[in-house]
Amino acid sequence: MNYVMRIILAVAAMTALSGTACAQADYPNRPLRLVVPFGPGGSADLVARVIAQKLGDQMGHFVVVDNRPGANMNIGAELVAKAQADGYTALYNTSNMIFNIFMYRHLNYDAVKDFAPVALTAAVPQILLVNRAVPATNLIEFIAHVRANPGKLNYASVGIGAISHLTTLIFLNTNKLTAIHIPYRGSGQAYVDLLGGRTQFYFGTVASAVPFVKDGRLRTIAVTSLERSKALPDVPTFSESGMPKFEATSWQGVLVPAKTPIAVINRLNAEILKVLKHPDVQRQLDVYGVMTLGSTPKEYSSYMKSEHQRWGKIIRDQNITRE
Repeated sequence: MNYVMRIILAVAAMTALSGTACAQADYPNRPLRLVVPFGPGGSADLVARVIAQKLGDQMGHFVVVDNRPGANMNIGAELVAKAQADGYTALYNTSNMIFNIFMYRHLNYDAVKDFAPVALTAAVPQILLVNRAVPATNLIEFIAHVRANPGKLNYASVGIGAISHLTTLIFLNTNKLTAIHIPYRGSGQAYVDLLGGRTQFYFGTVASAVPFVKDGRLRTIAVTSLERSKALPDVPTFSESGMPKFEATSWQGVLVPAKTPIAVINRLNAEILKVLKHPDVQRQLDVYGVMTLGSTPKEYSSYMKSEHQRWGKIIRDQNITRE
């Protein structure tokens, strides 16, 4: 390679690096897209929209919530995994991101290698809900009722391998109980059939359950967090009700494509943490029983690894698969 060509290539490389640096310094300069891999109305969508609104206000550009439901969040996850790694497309993920690693033989993305963690945002406790025809008002009575009717009660979930399904399995196995699983594509239809009596119980998120509990259409048994929910303070925890240390929350966070520049990730992280600390955001989410968290990218990565170990064992032991 002659001297002139080396100079041309060196200048081109410097120009490219300078352009990248300027682009990062100017970030964001257009609207962002937050992909929610679930339909509208669920707890992940609810929290994502609250965060997106405030995040857009802070950063001076709209953050558009893009619902891409289907395949237990795999459709939305694949979309983001293959998106340009520039910080303008992010995934609002849930615990399902970890569950899917163990349940699907073939995924069109790598749940670990194709994403970079930005921040852990929230945890949503679940609540054991029963149709009002069920003759139980507390956990001890409910366990006794299920035990007296082995294999006769139906329970709802928002899909095979979803947090509502896994939590129910843990509950049933711990107490040596049996019941019939009725999976749904979302919480909306799950609630319709629980209200109608086709199913008798359901571990729904506190966020989605609040309206049905407030108006008395469903009866509450206990919440799965270690502390009572601010949204439903009169509902006891499982630990208080006779199952010490029983805990299962659905956590949420933000991921971006793996090669997103670290400067962009750090900027997004700082902005999201600021959003989560905002009093208006905390008030909105408290109403739905959502616990705001917050983390560094490294802390979120470590948390996902710990959840990988915890839930992987449960899913393998139960031989839960999806295709």
